[in-house]
Amino acid sequence: MLSFLKRIFQILRQIDLIVYYLYDRLHHKINERQVLFLSPSRTELNGNFAFIYEAIKDDYKVETALGEIKDRRHLAYMMATSRYIIVDDFTPMIYPIPLSHRTKLIQVWHALGAFKTVGYARKGRNEDKYSLTHRNYTCAIVSSPAIVKDYALAFHMKKSKVLPIGIPRSDVFFDEAKKAKIKEDLYLEYPLLKGKKVVLFAPTFRGNNIYNAYYDYSKISFKKLEQALGEDYVCIIKMHPFIKDLPKEELDPKFFIDLSSRREINDLLMITDVLITDYSSVIFEAALLPIKTIFFTYDLQDYMASRDFFYPFYKYTYGPVVNNEQDLIKAIKEGTIDEEKRREFVSYFMSACDGNATRRFVNTVLGG
Repeated sequence: MLSFLKRIFQILRQIDLIVYYLYDRLHHKINERQVLFLSPSRTELNGNFAFIYEAIKDDYKVETALGEIKDRRHLAYMMATSRYIIVDDFTPMIYPIPLSHRTKLIQVWHALGAFKTVGYARKGRNEDKYSLTHRNYTCAIVSSPAIVKDYALAFHMKKSKVLPIGIPRSDVFFDEAKKAKIKEDLYLEYPLLKGKKVVLFAPTFRGNNIYNAYYDYSKISFKKLEQALGEDYVCIIKMHPFIKDLPKEELDPKFFIDLSSRREINDLLMITDVLITDYSSVIFEAALLPIKTIFFTYDLQDYMASRDFFYPFYKYTYGPVVNNEQDLIKAIKEGTIDEEKRREFVSYFMSACDGNATRRFVNTVLGG
């Protein structure tokens, strides 16, 4: 009963959009070359959106609906006239819309691989039969054939609709000229980074959603980290976009740079020597570069109990795993990567990421 009421609530929350959409669906034709990028969490075309946009901007009519969308009347019109609607995250406004069978709703999920469980793969979600969430995708793309089954479960889709064609934003890792340009631009913007060993602190959030997301900063002393590493190092702090609070400690600007406001992390990986993370999907991108990845998992058992992973945790850990500050510092200085395990990791989770994912997306999903 409660699950059914949730479905009704999902519909009622979008009832104005549904009415507008149905009107426009009856009174306007679909533009066969129109693509709508839809994201309530992004304010600009970045991530997968940016790579796809660059590939299609000259051949398709592109519409965008990003961030806080106030003109829902126009949004409905764009939905009704678009042949393709592309989303890259949980997008609650689209799920109750009775989309035309001629409109393709495409999920280009923002994360590579299959790490933290999402959607109907999360504990207790698989039986939520009345929920409309994720259920109306025409197709979704993933980074490897091995994880098709995982996203089919997560999005309650047939495996045939989950396409292992690679993730567009991974293409940059195979373009040496672009990588060099990104490095050059970052060094110009942040000269402190040049000539230093760069540590990137980029954990994911705790909590269930954007409203209660947090990170337990009591588990790490940034002052002790600076003292232990010394002047040969510099540390970039890149917190998850959901986390609004920053460390309470006063951070030395000669050692720390807070780049949490940057939405995309890929560029920062190009200049990173040591990555400190935990359960973030950044481990997949980092595995494509010569980066020492350290898993700082002070709350592993609790996290597994509340969120869990698609696979046993050890399948992801191709670098040192630590749970306290002392071992973290030791791992930064002395830890190493298991190169054989890293290669197996890339082969399993990212075999479709080869520098050509964007081209395959355009040809396969949009029809060229």
